[in-house]
Amino acid sequence: MASMAALAFSSPVAVVGTGTMGRGIAQVALVAGHPVRLHDAVQGRAREAADDVAARLARLVEKGRLGERESAAALDRLTAVDDLAELAGCGLVVEAVAEDAAAKRELFTAVEKAVADDCLLATNTSSLSVTEIAAALRLPGRFVGLHFFNPAPLLPLVEVVSGFATDREAADLAYGTARAWGKTPVRCADTPGFVVNRIARPFYAEALRVYEERAADPATLDAVLRECGGFRMGPFELTDLIGQDVNEAVTRSVWDAFHGDPRFTPSLAQRRLVQSGRLGRKSGHGWYPYGPGAVRPEPRTEEPCGAPAEITVVGGLGPASALPELFGEAGVAVRAEPGDEGSGPGFVALPGGARLLLTDGRPSEARGVPSVAFDLALDYRTCARVALAPSADAHDTDVRAAVGLFQLAGKKVSVIGDVPGMVVARTVALLADLAFDAAARGVATQEDIDTAMKLGVNYPAGPNEWARAVGPGWILGVLGGLEAAYPGGRYAPSRALARAAAAEARR
Repeated sequence: MASMAALAFSSPVAVVGTGTMGRGIAQVALVAGHPVRLHDAVQGRAREAADDVAARLARLVEKGRLGERESAAALDRLTAVDDLAELAGCGLVVEAVAEDAAAKRELFTAVEKAVADDCLLATNTSSLSVTEIAAALRLPGRFVGLHFFNPAPLLPLVEVVSGFATDREAADLAYGTARAWGKTPVRCADTPGFVVNRIARPFYAEALRVYEERAADPATLDAVLRECGGFRMGPFELTDLIGQDVNEAVTRSVWDAFHGDPRFTPSLAQRRLVQSGRLGRKSGHGWYPYGPGAVRPEPRTEEPCGAPAEITVVGGLGPASALPELFGEAGVAVRAEPGDEGSGPGFVALPGGARLLLTDGRPSEARGVPSVAFDLALDYRTCARVALAPSADAHDTDVRAAVGLFQLAGKKVSVIGDVPGMVVARTVALLADLAFDAAARGVATQEDIDTAMKLGVNYPAGPNEWARAVGPGWILGVLGGLEAAYPGGRYAPSRALARAAAAEARR
């Protein structure tokens, strides 16, 4: 294998499989400066793909993102080929055919006969084992995963996946080449879901679980995760965009690959949605209706309530420590009292006797006092919405007082059902735990995991970054509360998180 940091731009790149992903990858390699050869098993499809790539470049020229001379030079380097034998001389072959391991193995066995021994072979699979696909090759060491995200020309992330037999030199060359193409590559091991599709499961699963408990509707859950958690889109609107069938298939694939690990259990509610044919935007209806005249449901938002003129904050509020200052700036008189040692988490004493406190993962009945829990926010100062969950014994006057406090601080308020961990907190806790576990198992570094989640799925913060901000001990406590409320292993914290929390406690 060549020792260069990246494939020379003079070296041809072949893309086999000319669907949406194949065309996007071809465009990326072409604009970067390589000669590109397109091949598809269906007669005429490679030529059609070449024409489509040419049209894409023309649109870039129209928008001023690509010069006319650069576009013309790129098109001179683009060739549609009918026979795999015409891939001879390529330095890299990227496969983007259907997600079928047997078909991919058969294809690469044929490709290997057509190219030189120093040609890098890569699969764009998003869910299949790189190790399994490479197993049939004569030289499996030169085989890697190059997982681009759709649309490939726009999204910067590329997961560079090393299979069991992948040579370090091959992974280095793939990494350097992706970087030379203007992408942000991350290295990862060949594990189910790689980085993004493995770590992201709780973002969908926990909102679905809260919905299944009838604690909130999809519009409200989406709004809370967007406007309180800082996520670009909520899970219901995002899965409608992705396609419910596609998202559920990935979840099921990861769950199966982990032998039914309860952390990845698919949702019955999503299964029913898929069975009904409500697949999202592409079918005209998913969690939300689409098409002409469709009216999107509004999130539950409380009517204006009066705020107490004075509050007492007992103990520290942990990750919500910014709130007393915010309430004070809004005109509320804030008194502070130290909490009793061992008395539990800090809280705001509400006028009727209930405690306003940050959710800690426990069910409300475990607190032993009337309470109104509020959800974790990415940033309490800048968030636009906060969710509240009153316990069954919280008096309505205290619920209204809690709503009024946050409204006075400039927040919209959504009152949801009394579920442990609420929405953002349980989601972030599980994302962080999976990230700690994946790093400890050598799937990827903490830095690469954070990069992948921010660039691959637009998270507002990497899960390790968020865990450091709130503290591993707090994450551990939330998961402990959830595990006690829902025994069975879904919320059982990883050893890696427990070790991080213990190290934090010793500092």
